[in-house]
Amino acid sequence: MSIDLEGLSAKQLEVVIAKAKKRQDALKQRKPIAGVRKKLIAMAKADGYTIAELFGDAADANAEPVPAKRSGRKSTKGRTLGKVAPKYRNPENPKETWSGRGMQPRWLAEQVKRGKAAADFLISAKPTPKPNVSGRRVVKAADA
Repeated sequence: MSIDLEGLSAKQLEVVIAKAKKRQDALKQRKPIAGVRKKLIAMAKADGYTIAELFGDAADANAEPVPAKRSGRKSTKGRTLGKVAPKYRNPENPKETWSGRGMQPRWLAEQVKRGKAAADFLISAKPTPKPNVSGRRVVKAADA
């Protein structure tokens, strides 16, 4: 970390010096790390633990605490989602459809604003039957 001291005024330099002295005094008051480490090991032993049990594999001298894992949703950045079939169709222009994902299209938002329900624009959910490719008739149990 470097501070550009050339661009600072006399007052700003005094503030930086005061903060540096305060930090230096705080560091001087700290006990040596080796002594603190010995105390921690002794306290853990007294209660029947090892440092590795208490702090995991990151118990070496220079290790910092491991941050807790974030829970919640995973990032979708860089991940492409599959295409989704349209659920809504504009009756005035059948080429305009919406899958229900993302922001509502202008044509649907305008209709909803006028008092219509989004459900009025749903595309029928009946799937089209697949043709029998083999040419043979499939007999269901109800037909037999």
